[in-house]
Amino acid sequence: MPSRVRITANFQKSLNSIREFVAEQEGDAGFDRLMERAFNDVIPNFERFPKMGRDFLAPAPLSEEGRAKLHALRAKNANDTEIREYITDEYLLLYAVRDSVVFLLSVRHQRQLSFDLRTHWL
Repeated sequence: MPSRVRITANFQKSLNSIREFVAEQEGDAGFDRLMERAFNDVIPNFERFPKMGRDFLAPAPLSEEGRAKLHALRAKNANDTEIREYITDEYLLLYAVRDSVVFLLSVRHQRQLSFDLRTHWL
């Protein structure tokens, strides 16, 4: 039986961020390619193969701070939920799998910074 794919509010927010970022770099065509890839390939693949991405919690962090954050994340995570990551084209998707539901949590373009330097430095 195929899994259901759900888009979270945070995923939608990250899509809006990508739309703005890609528009500055490539115009609307870049975002249109992402949406086409998502709806024609990625989401159907998640429906058939929900665990196709890498286990996000598997790699051991190298720093004490990283280990503490991973421990806190594991403590918050329900035992029946897996957090996974998947890379497609220029994008990293973070998603959760629980029972037969895939929750799309976040997506980032590989060139997006995790924070806005302009706000901090200009």
